[in-house]
Amino acid sequence: MEYTRGEAKQWAQQNLRGFYDAPLTPFTKDGLLDEPAMRDNIEQFVEMGMNGIVVGGFIAEAWNLTLSEWLHYHEVIADAVNGRIDISTIILDFSARQALEKMQAVEKMGYRSAEVMNPAVQLKTDDEIFSYYKYLADRTDMAMILYRTPVSGTVLSFDLVQRLADIDTLVGVKQGSLRRSDTYKLRRDLREDFFVSEPMEQYFYDDLRAGYPFIQWAAFHYTVFGKKRAVIQEYKKLAEAGDMDKAYDVWKSIRDVSDFVEDQTVWHIAETASYASAFALLKPWYDAIGLNGGYTLAPVDDVSEQRREWLVDKLKNLGVV
Repeated sequence: MEYTRGEAKQWAQQNLRGFYDAPLTPFTKDGLLDEPAMRDNIEQFVEMGMNGIVVGGFIAEAWNLTLSEWLHYHEVIADAVNGRIDISTIILDFSARQALEKMQAVEKMGYRSAEVMNPAVQLKTDDEIFSYYKYLADRTDMAMILYRTPVSGTVLSFDLVQRLADIDTLVGVKQGSLRRSDTYKLRRDLREDFFVSEPMEQYFYDDLRAGYPFIQWAAFHYTVFGKKRAVIQEYKKLAEAGDMDKAYDVWKSIRDVSDFVEDQTVWHIAETASYASAFALLKPWYDAIGLNGGYTLAPVDDVSEQRREWLVDKLKNLGVV
């Protein structure tokens, strides 16, 4: 690693900034990784100004891969990126040993950090979850980011996050509880060198106005805005230059797009505690904006042709494509 375990938080504060989207994975109809399509997507991520990508999570369908497929997928991405943007992984394993094995493998490929979700089965008390992360931290120096989400089955408590934040290699948390008040409390109570990222675009302006270090970690919002990504960059630059009134006007101009993104993705996740409906719809969304969505892996079904046509019409009307 380019940092020691004692330098992990400082490294994250200096380097994990900007847009770090979690991309979809294009699969063939036969359920194989579509490598040319994946490589083409990565070229576009670099071109669109992504600071990094966070791969291997729910949206990527990595929960539905075998271990060998998971490792191959990470190898392809590392090779395609070739050091041009930052790459991080997402670990979803309830086995601490399997999680560690994956982290050690991707570290050798050039991945610099890992979002690690608390186990979806077993290990439910604060002490048990703390021990899970402590087990990993004692055996790898890779920087870790928490994911505070009901999708895991247990939303990390405020007290637990505070305890975990004092572990050297834990550097931040993606705040996925969908309660903005939780974000405020975490930012108020946690140490200053531990970031709290709001993944949803609707909050970007508020964070910029408040002067909070900007990090959009492991979401999909920047990518799916399509042609409106330039508007996000515009209000971000205006806000960082101190022109908050103009930045607000630009931010306000794409509320219709933001509302549509949230309604079709985030609220489905909230209702089902699953990403399946969201990433299935994002496949044709990717196709519509010029990326490669590919097919979903069974047993998740692809969206119908009727719903695909409806989606494309909506995106055209919104100016996303």
